[in-house]
Amino acid sequence: MLKNLHLLILSLVLLSCAEKKKESKVDIPPNVILIFTDDQGYQDVGTFGSPNIETPHLDQMANEGVKLTSFYSAQPICSASRAGILTGCYPNRIGIHNALGPGSPTGINASEMTIAEMLKNIGYKTAIFGKWHLGDSPNFLPTKHGFDEFFGIPYSNDMWPYHPQQGTVFNFGPLPLYENETVLDTLTEQSQLTTQITERSVDFINRNKNNPFFLYVPHPQPHVPLFVSDKFKGKSERGLYGDVIMEIDWSVGEILAALKKNGIEDNTVVIFTSDNGPWLAYGNHAGSALPFREGKGTAWEGAQREPFIMRYPNKITPGKTIDIPVMAIDILPTIAEITGARLPNLTIDGKSALSVLTGESQKSPQEAYFFYYRINELMGVRYGKWKMYFPHTYRTMDGQEPGKDGLPGEYRMVEMEEIELYDVTTDISETNNVAEEYPEVVDQIKVLANEMRHELGDSLLDLEGTKNREAGKAE
Repeated sequence: MLKNLHLLILSLVLLSCAEKKKESKVDIPPNVILIFTDDQGYQDVGTFGSPNIETPHLDQMANEGVKLTSFYSAQPICSASRAGILTGCYPNRIGIHNALGPGSPTGINASEMTIAEMLKNIGYKTAIFGKWHLGDSPNFLPTKHGFDEFFGIPYSNDMWPYHPQQGTVFNFGPLPLYENETVLDTLTEQSQLTTQITERSVDFINRNKNNPFFLYVPHPQPHVPLFVSDKFKGKSERGLYGDVIMEIDWSVGEILAALKKNGIEDNTVVIFTSDNGPWLAYGNHAGSALPFREGKGTAWEGAQREPFIMRYPNKITPGKTIDIPVMAIDILPTIAEITGARLPNLTIDGKSALSVLTGESQKSPQEAYFFYYRINELMGVRYGKWKMYFPHTYRTMDGQEPGKDGLPGEYRMVEMEEIELYDVTTDISETNNVAEEYPEVVDQIKVLANEMRHELGDSLLDLEGTKNREAGKAE
């Protein structure tokens, strides 16, 4: 009898310990991984319609998570786009424009809060492996902006002496490869970079399996010049560009496998998207934004509508496709809501999209999204199902000879002289301008645009905003 009592007590104690262990596992803040490619087109993923590039790991990630089909980057260009997703701000609010070059006197301001800083404040380990591109002066480097570890390059991979226009248009110095704040090497070729970034990522996951962590993986590829390791060379039906995407897909698979191996896949948020659309001037070395119009460096859908996949088994019902508009500026507040982190004290433009991602809401987190480019030019607005453009000049490869094998073609400049309006839910290629048929919609969007111009200005109209912040200045 006494023996049975002891066994009962022991069973209850073990059960209690198991329950506490289970509870503590659930209570651990979720890990966050943000995988961010460079110049990847909307159609360059199997699950987003690629006819000739195999991406089995991304396709599986979409089946196990949620896919957004109306997700927009913050701007159609490198540095500005990265500033937007990391700070939750329209890039022009914080003074980041275009693509910062080597030795740029401006970069991300010390007063801004990145996702890494926000999560580091609540005990997360943080790392970036890949391309930074928010300033290369010492005070602008990732380790000064919330990242414990940095391995990668400080700006775009074509900012090096082997640029095809070196000596005529550009005069770049060596491309440095950093570890934290130390230059490890200067790159003369880049075929191992995707593999090295992946190995660093897996190692970081293995080392931090018992800590909450934020891992940012901004791949330098498929930005030209294209490089791929031997294990994927010649594997794609889409040539070298497809090989590069297949290797990025392999990298995603390695990261997901590391999460599973360490038993943390259910409690990890994994996001995959890109900084902007394809650089169409490079022809067969550029991606595809089909069925959307144009590409990188414009305000059209092909420039900023990006593939977006999010996997988070603890919260996200698998296999959903959502067409509600969301923008990269919404990622920081979404992560804040998921992790319980406190939002920055500064004004940010993003709003949490978690209720959209979980299916609890059918409404976009924002009334409208604003498409700025160059030095603060407000070119377009997404409002519900509508996308409206203000008169501006844009570049196109339509009717032009595309580049080939790493050499760029020449853009033709087009002047848009009147307001244009498109229903991008039915006319996704933006071919039927209906501005004259819906004057009330045009007027509604004009009101919203003027409100944003009051905040951030509009160089097209020579208007200065009242609430934008200055970029950092190199000391």
